[in-house]
Amino acid sequence: MSDSTQSGPMLAADGTPLKKSLSRALRMQKIRALALITPLLAFVLLTFIIPIGQMLFRSVENDIVANTLPNTVIALQDWDAASGEAPDEAVYAALAADLYVASNAKTHTRVGSRLNYETPGISSLFRKAGRKAKKWDVENDGPYKEKFIKIAKGWGDPNVWRTIQTYSPKYTNGYFLNAADMQKGSDGAEIRPESERIYITLFKRTLIMSLAITAACIALAYPVAWLLANLPSAKANLLMILVLLPFWTSLLVRTSAWKVMLQQQGVINDVLVWLGIVADDARLVMINNQLGTIIAMTHILLPFMILPMYSVMQTIQPTYLRAAKSMGATNWTAFWRVYFPLSVPGIGAGSILVFILAIGYYITPELVGGTKGVFISNRIAFHISTSLNWGLAAALGTILLAVVLILYWAYDKIVGIDNVKLG
Repeated sequence: MSDSTQSGPMLAADGTPLKKSLSRALRMQKIRALALITPLLAFVLLTFIIPIGQMLFRSVENDIVANTLPNTVIALQDWDAASGEAPDEAVYAALAADLYVASNAKTHTRVGSRLNYETPGISSLFRKAGRKAKKWDVENDGPYKEKFIKIAKGWGDPNVWRTIQTYSPKYTNGYFLNAADMQKGSDGAEIRPESERIYITLFKRTLIMSLAITAACIALAYPVAWLLANLPSAKANLLMILVLLPFWTSLLVRTSAWKVMLQQQGVINDVLVWLGIVADDARLVMINNQLGTIIAMTHILLPFMILPMYSVMQTIQPTYLRAAKSMGATNWTAFWRVYFPLSVPGIGAGSILVFILAIGYYITPELVGGTKGVFISNRIAFHISTSLNWGLAAALGTILLAVVLILYWAYDKIVGIDNVKLG
């Protein structure tokens, strides 16, 4: 063989250089792998990434004022909100021109509803003025200041105009300020009156009660998971059916059942009275409060704690405990020093699962929690379905998501997410 043949590139069976052939084969493998996971990526993108992105954007979006009242926004730039007086005629004339267009397009009620979230009563001002503005000859029917004040005295209130001016930018941090029990004032962010502060209280209550539910689930699930892992197969399978049985029943039915059982004339109080534990005239109040929410949600979320624990405990060999006892350890020492540390990954997995599920629940707290046992998720649902303040709901949801991510990060730093196992 000649030297030129030996020094040339190695060739594949089809005559192409081996390096190029390998690169092409690897590229085709990557394309096939990508094609296999494309449906999953598309599903995650459409159902998870895009909705979260829309939520984040909606929490700062505020273009309705600028788009509906463009002339008014420009005219208000020269008005001094700290003067304590209503704007001059030029601003009212700009508002008349904007309302004439908006009322015919039927968009004036939307901007009124948006500003009504910040200052109650503005919505009615826009509705009343919109009905009149349809009939105005904008160029010849002035002056408009007296006309607006005659329609509703609120148009002469500087606070109304301050609200329009404050929320005229296309992007705002007002929703996040509201979610933190603050508001935008003439001098910047300021604390809301004490009677209007509810969201910080709801966030604290949500976190504390979710931790309490997680702790209760750990205490109740651990012995059940231990039995499942150590009983003979026939008995373990029967017990597993009982653990999974709640999944075959509607969440609403289970919650309604707890609502009946927890009442002062319910089954639990009747049993306690029959046993003589409580007096008939001193029945326990376990409904429409935090206790009722904790009891009902612990029952609902208990299987989500049992299953991860069981899957980890099932892998713990009984020989470990026998070895510890053969070396002189008592039953308690063998359990605490050998068995329990090996089961901690299951506790960690169940705790994360239960805590994240608990922090976002709203059906059960709504039915059994009353006013004292509801979570922040109930307020988010209220703003989405009832008040239609989607911006505030998005801000609350964003904060809740951030809190969960921070707690997850802290858990990873303290415990280590790599130590969490599902079996």
